[in-house]
Amino acid sequence: MENLITLVNKLQRACTALGDHGEESALPTLWDSLPAIAVVGGQSSGKSSVLESIVGKDFLPRGSGIVTRRPLVLQLHRIEEGREYAEFMHLPRKRFTDFAAVRKEISDETDRETGRSKQISSVPIHLSIFSPNVVNLTLIDLPGLTKVAVDGQSENIVQDIENMVRAFIEKPNCIILAVSPANQDLATSDAIKISREVDPKGERTWGVLTKIDLMDKGTDAVDILEGKSYRLQFPWIGVVNRSQADINKSVDMIAARKREREYFANSPEYKHLAHRMGSEYLGKMLSKHLETVIKSRIPGLQSLISKSISELESELSRLGKPVAADAGGKLYMIMEICRIFDGIYKEHLDGIRPGGDKIYSVFDNQLPAALKRLQFDKQLSMENVRKLITEADGYQPHLIAPEQGYRRLIESSLVTIRGPAEAAVDAVHSILKDLVHKAINETSELKQYPTLRVEVSNAACESLDRMRDESKKATLKLVDMECSYLTVDFFRKLPQDIEKGGNPTHSIFDRYNDSYLRRIGTTVLSYVNMVCGSLRNSIPKSVVFCQVREAKRSLLDYFFAELGTKEVFIEFFLSPSF
Repeated sequence: MENLITLVNKLQRACTALGDHGEESALPTLWDSLPAIAVVGGQSSGKSSVLESIVGKDFLPRGSGIVTRRPLVLQLHRIEEGREYAEFMHLPRKRFTDFAAVRKEISDETDRETGRSKQISSVPIHLSIFSPNVVNLTLIDLPGLTKVAVDGQSENIVQDIENMVRAFIEKPNCIILAVSPANQDLATSDAIKISREVDPKGERTWGVLTKIDLMDKGTDAVDILEGKSYRLQFPWIGVVNRSQADINKSVDMIAARKREREYFANSPEYKHLAHRMGSEYLGKMLSKHLETVIKSRIPGLQSLISKSISELESELSRLGKPVAADAGGKLYMIMEICRIFDGIYKEHLDGIRPGGDKIYSVFDNQLPAALKRLQFDKQLSMENVRKLITEADGYQPHLIAPEQGYRRLIESSLVTIRGPAEAAVDAVHSILKDLVHKAINETSELKQYPTLRVEVSNAACESLDRMRDESKKATLKLVDMECSYLTVDFFRKLPQDIEKGGNPTHSIFDRYNDSYLRRIGTTVLSYVNMVCGSLRNSIPKSVVFCQVREAKRSLLDYFFAELGTKEVFIEFFLSPSF
């Protein structure tokens, strides 16, 4: 039976290598038919701690906000002896024995796909862990369900995450691991709510209750664990994870498991359930259940694979164009296929195919919302205005208007616009990369040549990375230009004050009255708002010029230039399989 899970692991890795992630796949989708366990839970539900307890290692990124931004396909392999290690599918020849490095690589690989814009992506990361302390098991860690977008994310991120989670768990072959905290009302559990919608009878759902040890005094979770409050086909399993203090102190996972066993064994409320509680029991039960489900699905998988092979052979026969024998002919074929891909990509950007409209949403929704969230009122508080004006005056007060103070206040406010400007660049970059994946999947000519498919995808994404870097420089220059030279006409049109400032005989901190400083703050805020309005129009122009326009003009130019130096690899590119 253990070999069945290993076989499914290999099939999942093959699906990812071939671009089959379920939806919008270039190939007849096998991914959707493979049994898998998807881990679902809200933020702060203890989802990450449950996974780490099953593995027995600290390896998942932690932090505030949405940390998991791509599905993580976690494949656990039990070995009889030897040192524990981990491998990533995208780094096939590198073994990680330091699990802190595993955590960093998960974050880095997430950023490579989504940028640092806090966007999400459905392209999975594959991580295999080999250890004598695990059971053979495959889990898919999905982004935590949330109710509020954080700074740097589009307003529809909440719905995007829910849609991604739903796309995974609504598949009939998906086993749902719904993680809910015991110290919150189960009726408000994000995991239970979405699981109930796709699996109303609870036939595919396993309930996991975390934070049992953090419940209010005098309360317990016995009714839930006994299936009286909310019944599922499979029994609820309670776990006690490490506390934040334990995590900070790097408490050993083996010791944490022992403490968990002792908690259930010694608690009067739970001792009668102790034999089926804890993360170790959870791992064993999930492994056993996954084996059973895989065994029941084998006939269907065999049928689907046979059907897919037949369909692909028919398609290859239809495509059936002979590959040229000479290097020149092969080079021409590669360039023709690339031009077809490039044309499909441009159609997405031009609105002939869907997807390009998301770029406008960044300019029309995300950027204005980010600019609106900038807290200029704090920067221009009475206390800060007084401080910067007096500091700018130095030992001698200004005579007519505090010009240096104005400049400092304006510059310190305008520099905060760099954040939303960078976020807009990263958001458009993420959309452009998603469109590359869409165009790759829609280029039927690339189906016959998986190696070329990978090379074209990598080349396009590398070009987009360069365009993003140039766009970021140009866009930030727009903000810096506004900081370096102020619009003089704006101030010339202001009504002239009769007052000439404060009384220079007073203390430096009492030199200006509140109404005078308030007028300064109001004037600066009006100027900053004027600049925000200007940048709201000019930042999209810079982003479109440096990224969208260049993506349409020269997405594969570097790839074409390098083809002439890669004659040895041209035949490899046209190989029909890996």
